[in-house]
Amino acid sequence: QVQLVESGGGLVQPGESLRLSCAASGFIFSSYAMKWYRQAPGKERELVASISSAGGMTNYADSVKGRFTISRDNAKSTVYLQMNSLKPEDTAVYYCTSVVANRRYWGQGTQVTVSS
Repeated sequence: QVQLVESGGGLVQPGESLRLSCAASGFIFSSYAMKWYRQAPGKERELVASISSAGGMTNYADSVKGRFTISRDNAKSTVYLQMNSLKPEDTAVYYCTSVVANRRYWGQGTQVTVSS
């Protein structure tokens, strides 16, 4: 079955970087677009970045544009989120997701905390 497992979160200081990974299995990874969402306490889940199946097209939320980069390695069935110049407002649980056979699948999430 479809599984998505995020990793790479942690505690960092403002201005530092972090790279998140999402390992996918149970579907033909290279055929599907992937997205990263995040959710802070008391707030709704928001779309952070998306990437097309082959990696040729990417989109970002205005709040992270220029700082975050989404990428994928289809040979490894993994999507990444490189987060640079992190700010306290980036603190959230980050989730990867994809729609497979008309159903949206989510990973368990990985915590990112940006604090001085």
